[in-house]
Amino acid sequence: MDETWGRRSLRQLKQIANDPLLLIVILVILASLILFILYPLVKVITTSFLPEGKFSFSVFKEVFSSWYLRRAFFNSIMMGTLTALFGVGVGFIFAFTLARTDIPFKKFFHLIAIIPIISPPFIGALSIIMLFGNNGFISDHLLHLQNIKIYGFKGLLFAQIVTFFPVAYITLRGVLDSISPTLEDAALDLGGTRFKVFRRVTLPLAVPGIASAMLILFVETLADFGNPLILAGSQFPILSVQAYLQITGMYDLPKGSALALILLVPSISIFFLQKYLVSKKKYVTITGKPTSSTLKLVSPMVKWILFAVCLFFSLTIILIYASILWGSLVKVWGSNNTLTFYHFKYVFSVGFGAVKDTLIIAGISTPIAGVLGMVIAFLVVRKEFPLKHFMEVSSMLSFAVPGTVIGIGYILAFNSHPLLLTGTLLILLLNFIFRYVPVGIQSGVAILRQVDPSIEEAAIDLGADARSTFRRVTLPLMVPAFFSGLIYSFVRAMTAISAVIFLVSSNWNLMTVQIMSQVESGRLGAAAAFSVILVLIILAAIIIIRSILTLKYGRFGGTTLKF
Repeated sequence: MDETWGRRSLRQLKQIANDPLLLIVILVILASLILFILYPLVKVITTSFLPEGKFSFSVFKEVFSSWYLRRAFFNSIMMGTLTALFGVGVGFIFAFTLARTDIPFKKFFHLIAIIPIISPPFIGALSIIMLFGNNGFISDHLLHLQNIKIYGFKGLLFAQIVTFFPVAYITLRGVLDSISPTLEDAALDLGGTRFKVFRRVTLPLAVPGIASAMLILFVETLADFGNPLILAGSQFPILSVQAYLQITGMYDLPKGSALALILLVPSISIFFLQKYLVSKKKYVTITGKPTSSTLKLVSPMVKWILFAVCLFFSLTIILIYASILWGSLVKVWGSNNTLTFYHFKYVFSVGFGAVKDTLIIAGISTPIAGVLGMVIAFLVVRKEFPLKHFMEVSSMLSFAVPGTVIGIGYILAFNSHPLLLTGTLLILLLNFIFRYVPVGIQSGVAILRQVDPSIEEAAIDLGADARSTFRRVTLPLMVPAFFSGLIYSFVRAMTAISAVIFLVSSNWNLMTVQIMSQVESGRLGAAAAFSVILVLIILAAIIIIRSILTLKYGRFGGTTLKF
């Protein structure tokens, strides 16, 4: 087996050696992945196991001997589990209702369900304080309740569900849309009750998607930093926050690294488990036959119950964003509701540097991440070379690594010569590029596997070299996937917090960090104004990118391009 692998590798090396440009690109990408993805992770591991230059478990013994840090670990696991359960539950209700019923206002519900994705991950936490805090609109002004405890388990769980259920909705909507409804109609025609058909046909076919969504939500919640930093409080410690405090508050790099490594282990394990389940559990229900359905699976009464549930959650999300908007327009939330633009003036005067820096960093890193993702996707799908599988796995690894771990890793890896990048624009750009390059890779791989390689082979047969073929044939076919990746990368770059909070400096700051700072200092109005501006910038960018793409390409491959 080793000889076969060696011969194959030698043959592949000879092939790519005939194209020096291709060889250089592969070597540069491999070196970049090692340096900017793997090396920071190695630094986290070595710092936690080599606190004084010698291998030792002393830091981990200290961590596990602390009841407070043990509690933070169990709280994180519990929060991830509960968010996965309830978030997937809400997401499935939305997905099932929109895919299997004929309720009115479907586009409205779809829009409301994806709005949290394009906003900072801690808007839910900020709105909870505004609505249910000591001066909250609902708790104080409507219900006149005192000493409401929103900090801790309940408030954080609610914020996490609101933040992450859209991820489950998008995943499960695609799963349910791919299940032919004629299967359910056939089961009903054979005498099955609606509930029995749902339990015996629909649900089993959706189980792989449900399992995948639950694992994704577990990892996302485990890695989340924004909501816990605002809502968890000292009575409900969360591991990601404790790792941050060890680095920035205690200046204890070994212990912070150890906590980051503990956070990394379940995240990586769940990531690869999810990939394994997705690859093994595939149910084929697309047969090429007509898939029209009369939507008989849901009775009229159940349909309106589902409509009411979706409406309740939609109104809750609207209330959350309405409170943010209102909070940005009143003088002092909870005590002085005089309308004012003071907070927006503050943002565009004192805080405008963060707005400008965020746009510069996101504007530069997003297209680079998109192009790099397309190139890696092309190499993985279309080329054969040694270490191809290594390139694929390592480039996708940043998806599985919590942002807190990435941030700590970059601080440890690039805080000394010859790679002294701390406090510079470059470290922020590198973080965003390699953190969100998997988005472009996934989009590119998906579309390349739909394109017949014979198209490129024909161009080569006609005399075009590999570079011209990629530029004039392959790349235009990948443009829609490229722009889809751009949208997601831009949104994530604009709303990131967990990794970059370690990397910002007085020279380069971000809006999300400013929002966190304003909340911690009690300036909820300024935080709300920053949030409103951030969401408007993202919406404007999405509209512009979609308009350009739709104007130039319209429909591609029989599918409508939409966010």
